Amino acid sequence: MGFGSRAVPRLNGYANMNDSPDPSPRVGDEPGRYAVIDAGTNSIKFHIGERDAGGRWRTVVDRAEMTRLGEGLAQGGVIIDAALERTIAAIAGMVDEAKRHGVRRIAAVGTAGLRIASNGSEVVAAIEGRTGVRIEVISGEEEGRLAYVAAKSGLGLKTGSLVVFDTGGGSSQFTFGHDSSVDERFSVDVGAVRYTERFGLDRAVSPDVLCDAMAAIAADLPRIGGRPVPDALVGMGGAVTNIAAVCHGLATYDPAIVQGSVLDRGEIDRQIELYRSRDADARRAIVGLQPKRAEVILAGACIVRTIMDKLGKDRFTVSDRGLRHGVLAERFDP
Repeated sequence: MGFGSRAVPRLNGYANMNDSPDPSPRVGDEPGRYAVIDAGTNSIKFHIGERDAGGRWRTVVDRAEMTRLGEGLAQGGVIIDAALERTIAAIAGMVDEAKRHGVRRIAAVGTAGLRIASNGSEVVAAIEGRTGVRIEVISGEEEGRLAYVAAKSGLGLKTGSLVVFDTGGGSSQFTFGHDSSVDERFSVDVGAVRYTERFGLDRAVSPDVLCDAMAAIAADLPRIGGRPVPDALVGMGGAVTNIAAVCHGLATYDPAIVQGSVLDRGEIDRQIELYRSRDADARRAIVGLQPKRAEVILAGACIVRTIMDKLGKDRFTVSDRGLRHGVLAERFDP
């Protein structure tokens, strides 16, 4: 994955990493802080990491804002003005926060929503013009590879066959590997926003509607079926980490608890029923659920359950380390 080397604009004293011809810190540099912005279809994730003198990363800031960049994308094929304005406001706030924390450089990547939208290039230009951040839209395959890097390093997985999946608002990424090797990686257009809008899953729905939605998700995931059962299955992304937070009853999100959690089919089924029987307003009262994810959490849980069925696994491990951590490690490690 290579970010373009172009003229280097300055963001009040520090460079947008995407535009820097030499973005990586050199061995011997003083420890510094670096940031990643992950512009997803449903949320904008923001991470600041600090590399200590020993080269290890410590989290300074890790948060997300639900901007629903992909609102209406499935119907109209474009990112609408209201969604763009929400996203610009969120990214501008992240840039300000990066400045306050003394961040040296920012890497910004965009995923499914920006890949799919017919006006994606115009949206990227508008964001850069208003915030100074140039978003590099990466392929689904590259998104999956970077998530795989983050999952393996974060969970200490070294041997055996492994599948890492990352469910988002507009797509899901899958990476199949064994030991330290990646065997296959790909992205499919299976995302929570699409099924939420198609089946009205932001509301309480009947069991029949739920069955129809599950059948549609399964029909859209033929590529992961009929494979050998992996030794380990790892899930990441906003839906997965929210499901883990609900499982643990976390009134305040704690990545140390979520990271490495094991969720089984029984828990996923319990939460699907919990969400199916409530509309978005009622779901917001559920301890552990991020309020802004209430509309799309049912679809996300259905996607997770379908992935487990297709891969023949009755449980999976949660990684709180996502695409942003993979980008941080690859772009800013010496």
